[in-house]
Amino acid sequence: MSLSASSLNNSKAKWALSSRIFHWTSALLLIVTWAMILLHDNSNGNQFINLHKAFGVSLLLWTIARLINRLLTKTPPPVPMPKMQAIVGHLTHFVLYGLLIAMPVVGLLMSVYGGRAVSMFGLFEIPVFVTPDRSLARLFNDIHVDIIWPMIIVFTLMHIGAALYHQFIKKDGLIARMK
Repeated sequence: MSLSASSLNNSKAKWALSSRIFHWTSALLLIVTWAMILLHDNSNGNQFINLHKAFGVSLLLWTIARLINRLLTKTPPPVPMPKMQAIVGHLTHFVLYGLLIAMPVVGLLMSVYGGRAVSMFGLFEIPVFVTPDRSLARLFNDIHVDIIWPMIIVFTLMHIGAALYHQFIKKDGLIARMK
């Protein structure tokens, strides 16, 4: 099946450079944040958990800047696809943005309710700005680890799976728009 001229033009239209930088840096920050918690789980001391928290807060700030960029930057024309597929794609992106905000916010709340400030790479600290409460710290830990983390995995895999589907099955040039 061949693509129409309009479909080819839509599939070749790239996202703005700023959007591409935000996208790939978000992916990198997410991977580094995840790697820090894995390293922490396999080490002694707090070096990696402190880096996990600092990268997590960085991801939060980056995601907020990314959303501002998304509102201010023109989007390329959509690649033609069935309406339900487009709706699921938009919903997946919406949920991913929400999770990339919720995860570090809940992690920060877990730390401060646990009575721990968050060091930002040793440059400054986010102080404990609430009255410590161990039960709230545990609640936020459960949300962070048992709810949001699996959701990030599922929605990230859906996002990657859809991109690979477009690349190798549909062959509609969708991934090239984010390169």
